[in-house]
Amino acid sequence: MTGPTSAPGRSTPNVMRADWSPPVRSELVDASAYGAPQLDVEVRLNVNENPYGPSSATAADITAAVASAALELNRYPDRNAVALREALADYLNGRIGADGAGLTAANLWAANGSNEVMVQILQAFGGPGRTVLTFPPTYSMYPEYARTTHTELRTFARADDFSLDPAAAAAGVRRTAPDVVILTSPNNPTGTAASGALLAALLEAAPGIVVVDEAYAEFARDPGETALTLLPEHPHLLVCRTMSKAFALAGARVGYVAADPRVIDALQLVRLPYHLSAVTQATAIAALRHADELLAAVDLLRSERDRVVGWLRARGLTVADSDANFVLFGRFGDRHAVWQALLDRGVLIRETGPAGWLRASIGTPAENDAFLAALEEVLA
Repeated sequence: MTGPTSAPGRSTPNVMRADWSPPVRSELVDASAYGAPQLDVEVRLNVNENPYGPSSATAADITAAVASAALELNRYPDRNAVALREALADYLNGRIGADGAGLTAANLWAANGSNEVMVQILQAFGGPGRTVLTFPPTYSMYPEYARTTHTELRTFARADDFSLDPAAAAAGVRRTAPDVVILTSPNNPTGTAASGALLAALLEAAPGIVVVDEAYAEFARDPGETALTLLPEHPHLLVCRTMSKAFALAGARVGYVAADPRVIDALQLVRLPYHLSAVTQATAIAALRHADELLAAVDLLRSERDRVVGWLRARGLTVADSDANFVLFGRFGDRHAVWQALLDRGVLIRETGPAGWLRASIGTPAENDAFLAALEEVLA
């Protein structure tokens, strides 16, 4: 008895053929997927996570909220995430000095991390025949967003100290006339915060929309200095935030954007159906009920950041001024050798940014001590 055979005139595809490769888009050929190393070491300071997780009480509230949502997982979630958007508006109005903005759910949109928010922004306002302007060195995913959405990427470089002169940056915007401008504040990987003068200059010069990525805003020396307060006067302004960092909710994947309601309506034209799960929405709403507790560690992380910066500078290293929960330091002739030597000592940091620089997230005092002790050995 023989086994089944292929139909006449057909061949059985052999996906294991060594001479076959998937017919991906030309710009993806030889590209590498984004991602920092995920290694099981004692001290992990490479992806800007908050080292302080939720308390047992907060975890119990999140668990109860998820359990309630689980009873209706046979139904699709609220595709517009209205309850979550209302909770986010309340949080921003009450805690980050945005009272003057009078934010409501109509001003908010949420998605699976600020990454998805950014992709949706370029899907709606970028795309073929359109351009996006960024200010490198900055977040390394922006070129990926541009490539994915077929948006032409243009850049305006920062000064050697990673600052941006408002007049020069505005002139660069006028010269390139981009459809989308993305400014990160505090900037990643440098930690540099944008001045009010810079924001004003870009908003005045930009012919299209201006996106201010404030993923690390809660860690700034003055969290009240936020682009959120500029929303009422600038309908072309979008302010992105995340719950991954200050809220210690990286595993939940919740990002959001505040903007004019007309902008929010435009983003909903490109969102996938039911893009934000019921479990994710329940988790985020429960976490927002415990904002005071979850943000309590921010002051400690700011203090630890400044301590680490002082130690590094005392050893003769150059450190970028940081308003975030990480520090960029250098300069090294062979930064990979330094990175590897730290890893050999059980400390994982990030090899990113301009050549010769390394970035370390701020951890607990014990984790920071371990990092500094390991680096002392490496420098010696």
